[in-house]
Formats: sequence, structure tokens, C-alpha cells
Amino acid sequence: MSRSITLLAVLILSLSIAFPAAASVCRNYNGHQICVLSIQRSAKNYWEYRATISVDGVKQPMAVYNCRAQVKILQDGEILPFAPQDPGNLICNFFKK
Repeated sequence: MSRSITLLAVLILSLSIAFPAAASVCRNYNGHQICVLSIQRSAKNYWEYRATISVDGVKQPMAVYNCRAQVKILQDGEILPFAPQDPGNLICNFFKK
């Protein structure tokens, strides 16, 4: 009897623990899994997003995605235009107003 009560108590306690929710948004895009790990819209330039993404499980460094000019600004200041199948297109289309 006490064994079943203990088992029941352990079961109830294990189900009552709340685990943190995953905040990433993942999409399959051109044969790759793109996950937006963190994203922040610029207050000054509403067409810019600071985002950290992962491509096929590999975390990329934070970059600024300029949806108006269709460019990605890396942390070192390098400006790269969006490639035809760039994750920047996904960010701009998914999070547009």
C-alpha cells in the first residue's frame, strides 16, 4: 500500500514540474531548417531586425537584417546582400507588419 502511495506521489510531483518553453521559431526553408533563436525589431528603423538564427542546428552569429535594402549586416560591419535563398528573406517575410 505504501509503495503505491509513494509511486503515486512521485508521479504527481514529476507532472507538476513546469519546464521552460522553447522560444525559437523554426521553419523548413529551401531544404534547411532555419530557427530564429532571438529576434528584436529596431525601434528607430522598423524594417531592421537584430536576429540570431541557426541553420540546420548550427548557431549563426547575431546579424542585423535590413529588409528594406535586402542586406545582412554582420557584427564586424560587413554588409552582405541577401542571396536568392537567404534566411534573411524568411525573417523579412515571416515577421513583416
